[in-house]
Amino acid sequence: MRTSDGTNPGSAEHSAGKTFDARHVSEILVQVTQSQAEFLDLIRSHGYNELIGSLKKVHDLALYFTSLSFGDTEKTALYDLKVLWEGLERLETE
Repeated sequence: MRTSDGTNPGSAEHSAGKTFDARHVSEILVQVTQSQAEFLDLIRSHGYNELIGSLKKVHDLALYFTSLSFGDTEKTALYDLKVLWEGLERLETE
């Protein structure tokens, strides 16, 4: 397998001691496992907008429509929901 610049990933150009330019991370092709591919297909077939909407609703219900007080664990969980829907929004545009 060759990288986007035509070199082999195991070549000297890609050795562990070389500095990596992070601006080109989006150009790297990543191999996924069968279960990861199936999960991504499930997300695509269900629909990005539906999942984004569901995550936002759960987030908003928990945050704005309950009288519960949140500790650090709960705040982290709500932030995780936000991270997920923002990731789905990026996937949707690709």
